[in-house]
Amino acid sequence: MNIGITCYPTYGGSGIVATELGLELANRGHEVHFISYANPIRLDPGIPRIHYHEVEVSTYPLFQYPPYSLALASRMADVAESYELDLLHVHYAIPHSIAALLAQQMLAPQRRLPFVTTLHGTDITLVGSDPSYFPITRFSIERSNGCTAISEYLRRRTVEVFGTGHEIRVIHNFVNCDLYHPDNAKTGASAYAPDGEKLLLHLSNFRPVKRVMDCVRILAEVRKRCPAHLLMAGDGPDRGTAEHLARELKMDRHITFLGKVNHVERLIPLAHVLLMPSDLESFGLVALEAMACGVVPVATRVGGVPEVVTDGEDGFLEAVGDIQGQAARVVALLTDEELHYRMAKAGRWNAAERFCSDKVIPQYEKYYEQVLS
Repeated sequence: MNIGITCYPTYGGSGIVATELGLELANRGHEVHFISYANPIRLDPGIPRIHYHEVEVSTYPLFQYPPYSLALASRMADVAESYELDLLHVHYAIPHSIAALLAQQMLAPQRRLPFVTTLHGTDITLVGSDPSYFPITRFSIERSNGCTAISEYLRRRTVEVFGTGHEIRVIHNFVNCDLYHPDNAKTGASAYAPDGEKLLLHLSNFRPVKRVMDCVRILAEVRKRCPAHLLMAGDGPDRGTAEHLARELKMDRHITFLGKVNHVERLIPLAHVLLMPSDLESFGLVALEAMACGVVPVATRVGGVPEVVTDGEDGFLEAVGDIQGQAARVVALLTDEELHYRMAKAGRWNAAERFCSDKVIPQYEKYYEQVLS
């Protein structure tokens, strides 16, 4: 198949999933065309069967805001016609599905161009529920030729919020189990913890929903009972506040702020525990990547996370804001080697058996075929 993929090319989960999907599809022999305003962050150039088409947005004094959606629709139609795309797959409803609908209508006199919309979370729970975007988000879902959600939680939430009867297929996020794998020797960990402390890891876009300050407070509690060093990977609006809190709690020597990291598959295996204290996660991709690497997630019981992490088996789930509860779970994992070993092995097993690429990508291929037929 010739498949066009549009996503936000940034560090958010939707862009990461879309990029990984495109790479997996290309590995399976499909031609994949990324159409966006910038090269997706995890998309290395020169990969066979991967093509990138940039959307250029002209700026005129008449336009207070550059009309990206219109430029995107025009580029989608152009790429679809030039490269004979079979379908478009857009990630994050607004504005991508509307742009795909316009591209579809532009080509309608010559050919059929179906499109699939994948809902990722905040396009429904935040953007879509905003009164300004509510009608057009519902319209985009109902006019999609196919619609998927990354978790059963998100599917239910979409139906509740929009009251749509349009079928939404649940296809969970996935992980490349060959790329994401354990490093039992923790090679390179000493660069961050020269005194032999075990590493905790937080990886996010540092937005308020991720509760990055909770990570600093959890570390402060953990260090009262055992040595540990925290790696904070990513960047965003709450980074400065987190750095200030680290200094205030005298934790700054025990935290390394890494900024944006391109190859997280090299970083994650160095840690023992992942901290994911979010207010909401529609799936929890970072927890899945951690499990595949033998890193045990300590997360919050929200959204779609319980569909990924089985509490007490391959990770721990606590209430949002329960610093003491999350810290106690971390201490248990750092001080009980048998417990950590058992949960790390279970995490790797569950990731491979339930969410490995070879289990999930065929679900997308089958869905594409249904949409095309």
